[in-house]
Amino acid sequence: MAADTAPSPPPGSGNGDELAAERLRRLLGPATVVRGTALSGGLHNSVRLLELSDGRHLVLKTAPPENAPALTHERGLLGTEALFHRLAARTGARVPAVLHHEPAGPGTPAEWLLLSYLHGTTWDAVRDRIAPADRAALRRELGETLARTATVTGPAYGYPQPAAGLSAPDWPAAFTAMLHAVLADASRFDVALPAPAGFLAGLPVRFGDRLAEVRRPALVHFDAWEGNAVLVRTGTGPWRLSGLIDGERAFFGDPLAELVGLDPLGTAEDDADLLAGYRSVTPTLTLDVGARVRLALYRVYLALVMRVESAPRAYGGDFATWLDTWSADRVMEQLAVLDALEA
Repeated sequence: MAADTAPSPPPGSGNGDELAAERLRRLLGPATVVRGTALSGGLHNSVRLLELSDGRHLVLKTAPPENAPALTHERGLLGTEALFHRLAARTGARVPAVLHHEPAGPGTPAEWLLLSYLHGTTWDAVRDRIAPADRAALRRELGETLARTATVTGPAYGYPQPAAGLSAPDWPAAFTAMLHAVLADASRFDVALPAPAGFLAGLPVRFGDRLAEVRRPALVHFDAWEGNAVLVRTGTGPWRLSGLIDGERAFFGDPLAELVGLDPLGTAEDDADLLAGYRSVTPTLTLDVGARVRLALYRVYLALVMRVESAPRAYGGDFATWLDTWSADRVMEQLAVLDALEA
């Protein structure tokens, strides 16, 4: 997890967050926060690394205020993250331990979450230093980890937080709600779409039979890209996967969606090492026509999410320009894939 170079003061030491500092004092017992450092990379929640007087390192995540602009599925994200880490840990996956979660409510203007800290560095920060053999082993390890988390079965399909209202008893209904929500968000934030909203909204009906092939609501991280994979190494030895972080985008649904979230710009199903690791846990993973239709649908959905979120987050500059162009191209590319598969 990369940290900003200039450390911020600990909560309560002049930064106006005395309430959070008092909560931490009650949770930490005799230990005190001796240093707080803002962690970079987060685009929705604020994240701080807390160094304690007893030598521990913890992560404090704080959501924006409840009235801050956000997408529909972003309600209660830290509750989703806490749920993901707790469930994933039961499978043996290495994830941060959940120490405390508090939703927004009376006296709590913003949801917050306290986690253990996974020591290491994010994969994307050392990408150029990883030897090809190490990368192959890491991709296998990542595939195995995600297959293990997918063995968890949820109580319903879709996003787990009731406030979002995006869950259903079957996957076609849940995915329809998820897609329609981001289309409604595009209208709410006046974001132009790369294809007519009505056409995009009809995709789950057009390919409903393929979505119905999903018969179990598996736990899906949906954001396990290299920035959310923490690596460690001993000396000059091989890099190993320390664990996954930032499970706030998780949902219950098609485990194939994981292949889209972990590589938003590419096609993870073409990665032989990743699939070998996944199939070491779930040998029945298949990539037939139905699976490829669903992958294309999930790529449309993710590209739309990334496009629309630029408005409430006020992206600007070259990144906003790139995202606008890329997301439009990605959606049109995947619509062409769907046409070809349907034919």
